[in-house]
Amino acid sequence: MSVHDLLKEYIETGRIKIDKSKHPELTTYHDPCNYARKSEKTFGHGYYEEPRWITQQCVDNYVDMHPNRANNYCCGAGGGAWASPYEEERIHYGRVKAKQIKDTKAKLLVAPCHNCRDQIMTSLRKEYDFMDVEVKYLWELVADSLVIDGVDDKEE
Repeated sequence: MSVHDLLKEYIETGRIKIDKSKHPELTTYHDPCNYARKSEKTFGHGYYEEPRWITQQCVDNYVDMHPNRANNYCCGAGGGAWASPYEEERIHYGRVKAKQIKDTKAKLLVAPCHNCRDQIMTSLRKEYDFMDVEVKYLWELVADSLVIDGVDDKEE
């Protein structure tokens, strides 16, 4: 079971409650190579629909990147590139992903993979001038959208 399966189950069964109003901004989702294409090739199931469904339970205003799912572009940090010393190359390879993100006009990007999130948040936003886009893990989006009984957001 993956985090995608678990979060989807918790939302569907009502074990957790989500408040979409906490994320009014236009939101998009990045298909990480590992959870999408590599998972599909290795395990026979790529996580394309589950994370989109989860994201759309947390936001009202969603847009997909184009292309998406199995045809989505790599962020440039895969294959160990994030941990390698080749920062210039990694940023260069991420230029297509940066354009793809900017083209959505989204202000919130959900990137469930730690390599992708770090690459987009730390390198691509600065290099390709979209610092106004917030980047979150999928689980982080869900956590920030939780309705916690007995807790008033105004008190925080």
